Amino acid sequence: MDLNLKDKVAFVTGGGQGVGRRICLDLAAEGVRVAVNDLFAERAQAVVAEIEAAGGRAFAAVADITQQEEVEAAVARTGQALGPVDILVNNAGVLVERREKGGAAPLFVDTTAEGWDRIIGLNFYGMMNCCKAVLPGMKERRHGKIVNIMSEAGRAGEARLAVYSGAKAAMLGFAKAIAQEHGRDCINVNVIALGAVSHEGIKEGALNPASTPENNERLGKMINAYPIGRGLQRLARPEDVSGMVCLLASDRAAYITGQSIGISGGFVML
Repeated sequence: MDLNLKDKVAFVTGGGQGVGRRICLDLAAEGVRVAVNDLFAERAQAVVAEIEAAGGRAFAAVADITQQEEVEAAVARTGQALGPVDILVNNAGVLVERREKGGAAPLFVDTTAEGWDRIIGLNFYGMMNCCKAVLPGMKERRHGKIVNIMSEAGRAGEARLAVYSGAKAAMLGFAKAIAQEHGRDCINVNVIALGAVSHEGIKEGALNPASTPENNERLGKMINAYPIGRGLQRLARPEDVSGMVCLLASDRAAYITGQSIGISGGFVML
């Protein structure tokens, strides 16, 4: 299927590794000029190099998306390097610290305001900063695609991830509101909800790509929570997500807006 994405410009947050990296690579393969956003320049530049080696065009849009001025500057640099942004993919996110390290996350009553700020700052304010930066141009051109990458924790809630669940749920509510506000401007806004995803940025544990149900007991237990995972004997991979992003970024999805689409193997069924 030709998605007619050639020469569109995408700004992908958290594009330096994992799901974000695969989204960048697959958009570029469709002919999109990709601004790879990441907090770490070396990550963004490595993905840019991959895209350019394959014959595509890309730009390292290094910025801390929790800082509105940095986002505005990165979007402006993207415009100079690649052209105005047609597609925004809000992929960057962060979990609570103990979960990242493999231990049990704390109950909400044991968390601190400092921790709330970190989670809400990146997952929600970061997304809003990016939308604020690109929406005026999209509105003026009467064309734009915004895809938010959230977690199924935001659709179903998850114990010990209360603030994270709340921030991700806010991404969905925000997307629906913006879809209503800007439908008249031919701007589509949708959300993809993920469960656990195995990717190269995770160096050890159940989500490491080298882990299997045979060599990792925790992975074997996790797979049981995902109906299709039981059959495939694996968790989601970045390439399970990137194809849907490409579709939603295209005019093949012109009549899809304000929707949440689960790519979580049936972990949540709505």
